[in-house]
Order: sequence, then C-alpha cells, then structure tokens
Amino acid sequence: MIRAYGRVAAIRGLIVEVSGPIGHLAIGAQLSIALKGPKQQALICEVVGFRDRFAVCLAYGPLTGIKPGDVAEFLESEPVLHPCDAWIGRVLDGLGNPIDGKGPLQTGAVAQSLSEPPPPPHERNLVEVPLDLGIRAFNTFLPCCAGQRMGIFAGSGVGKSMLMSMLARNGSADVAVIGLIGERGREVQDFLVKTLGSEGLKNSVLVVATSDAPALMRRQAAHTTLALAQYFSARGREVLCLMDNLTRFAQAQREIGLSAGEPPTTKGYPPSVFSELPRLLERAGPGKQGQGNITGLFAVLVEGDNTNEPVSDTVRGILDGHVVLSRDIAERGRFPAIDVLSSVSRTFTDALSPENQELVGQARRLMARYRDMEELIRLGAYRTGSDALTDEALKIIPQIEKFLSQSQHDASSIDESFAVLREILSQAPVSAAELGAVGAGTAEESATV
Repeated sequence: MIRAYGRVAAIRGLIVEVSGPIGHLAIGAQLSIALKGPKQQALICEVVGFRDRFAVCLAYGPLTGIKPGDVAEFLESEPVLHPCDAWIGRVLDGLGNPIDGKGPLQTGAVAQSLSEPPPPPHERNLVEVPLDLGIRAFNTFLPCCAGQRMGIFAGSGVGKSMLMSMLARNGSADVAVIGLIGERGREVQDFLVKTLGSEGLKNSVLVVATSDAPALMRRQAAHTTLALAQYFSARGREVLCLMDNLTRFAQAQREIGLSAGEPPTTKGYPPSVFSELPRLLERAGPGKQGQGNITGLFAVLVEGDNTNEPVSDTVRGILDGHVVLSRDIAERGRFPAIDVLSSVSRTFTDALSPENQELVGQARRLMARYRDMEELIRLGAYRTGSDALTDEALKIIPQIEKFLSQSQHDASSIDESFAVLREILSQAPVSAAELGAVGAGTAEESATV
C-alpha cells in the first residue's frame, strides 16, 4: 500500500492548511496529524475545501498542540461504522466511539457508510401505518405514521427537550436512535438517567456531540445518527429516529462553510447549509420493500420564536409535518405546549379512520372558534347565548386543555386518547354538521359589545 503524507503549512483560526500531494485528496477525505506528547495522540481532520496549493481542513477535536510542519497522513478509506445489535444500549460520540465507560464496542460484519444515500424514491414503502407515540396531542390531532418525518419547532425554554424525551420514552418502535446535537453537557446525563432510564436505554442508541464539540463533530454526529438508523432499518427493524436539534446541525455547517470560504447568503447561512439539510433528512423515511421504516422526529430551535426564519422554513418544506410549540401556552403552564391549530401532520387522513377524523375536526372547530373570540371573552364583551358554537367552545375548551396536558412520565395509547376525546366532545349537544354550519359565521357576528 502506498501512503501519502503532507505537512501542516498554516493554522488560521479553526482552519488547518495542509501542503503536499493534495491531488490525492478530495472533499470529505480525512487526514491524521500526530500530536507530540506523552499520549502520542492523533488528531483526525477532514478536507472541506482547497485554497491555492493547500488543502483546507477542519479538525474533529481541539487544535491545541498542532504547529506548522507537523506531518499529516492521508487516510485512504472513507469513514465507516461497523455496527451490530450489541450497540443497542450504548452511548457514542459523533465518530461512533463509545463514551459511556462500558468498554469497547463489538465490531459488526458489515461496513455502514456515514453518508449512506437514501433508498430510491420509487422503491420506498408507502407511509400509511399509524404509529403510537404515547402522547395524546400527537395520537389525535397530529397522528404520525411509520416512516413519516416531522419537525418540532420551538424557541428556547418552551419545552422542546421535554417533548423529545417523552417521545423517546413512549414511542413504539423496535429501536430508537437518538442524536443529541449541540446540546448542553448536563442534559446528556439527565436524558440517560431521568428520561430514558435503564428500560428505555435497552432499546436505544445515543449519539452525542455537546455544544463545546467542534463544528465538524456536531455535523458528523447527525450523519452518524442517520447511518445507525439506516443500518437497523435495512435489517427489518422499525426505527424511531430522534434528533435534538437540527438548528445546531445547520449552525455547525454554517461554521464549516464560512471557514471553507463560502459566501454568506440568507441571513448569514452559506448555500451548503440548504443543500446539506435535505441530504440529511431524506435518509429518514420509509424503507424498501422488506425493510423497516425510519420514523424521524427532528427538533428545530427557532430564533426569536420566528418559525419563518431560514432554517425553519427550509426544514418545514422538506418534512411531512410540523409541530409548533407555543411560548404563550407554555407560560400558561400547559405542557407539552403544542399549538395544535398551527401544527400539521401530512398523513392525517392515512393515519385516522373517517370517524376519528370527524371527531378531531369537531374539536378543532371548537378550538378555532375559541381562539377567534378569546379577546372578546377576556374583555367581557361576549354574552352567553349569542352564538351556539362559542357557547360550546366555552364549555369544552377547559377539558380539551386538560386533555392536551400530559406529564413527562405519562403515556396514553391511540385508543385511550380517542376514548377520552370522544367522551369530552359527547358533552356538546351541537352536532358535527351544525358545528360546521355555525362555524361559517364570523367572530364579529357573534360578539355583543
């Protein structure tokens, strides 16, 4: 085997410029730089671009100890994993190395590429089998099917991480692959001990890259999460893929793109961000015939509670539904703070029977009417008896709010969720047909000042 070597020519911020026979390198190729010291460690770098006669590289670790003239060995093989069932129950870093103190990982027989492409569109299964997520708001108003991909959009401190932990604990799947991308370091242990627990961890694989990890490691952790999900899916497992969160992945790619010399375009994000997002997200979804599906639930941290900022808008257009968490609802003390009227599941008609669709439609009409009239009701400007639909909304909304509230360790199946919702709506004497007719009026026609 012929080995190729280069040398560190310069270090500019987070960038390592390597000289030598760079014709042997391509975008995504890796290099190993030996660090002098008692441990004789090696720092892995990845080529993210070329500038003049140098390869522009970013490192998977801190640059402490690197100096010009250090030898960089060009690694020939692309980065791969060798997963197996023994990886279930383990916690890994972005490169697939164990970080849970339970010893080395077993090596599987099959190499899994970290950048495995998704199945061809025409070979994928249909998305039509309902999936029980254990959360009443999802099971009724926002039903999810196996192989569906949904985004959870929320500002900071609105309960996004709590909702993701509920999905990890309550979701029904053979294997859960969970990626914690750019999260706080303390949340990792909380997630392991308080959220998943030993029972949840038995069926899960965690990939972790905390906020202090280099941008390259944070980006790679997201791809490692999807690579593991694809591995288990290819072996017929139904996989629940959770990622918290996509915004940190986009920010990591922004750091990489700007370091490589890309121009900042949409609100400071370079073009590569908007090509990497679909490349990552399309790896989740329905599998081929005979394979398992990857149901993806991806958290998106929206900046300034603006769900139309560039990353959120791009992700919403790629996924099969979006769940919006409202700060106003969270401030009222209702968790999970899901705004069901602003949220959409694009498999609603496939996941629910016509009877249940009508039941959810009836509840939505009541909630929408209450939202239209809420200001007038708060001001005391609405008089009971002015409008039948508003009167029913006033009576039913407190119970629907209680129905949508759910503690972190409480689970509710699809059948149980609809049984409770059906009981709540049975107290409304106005029929579904009358609700539709009455609901056609405007809020102003129903108000008496």
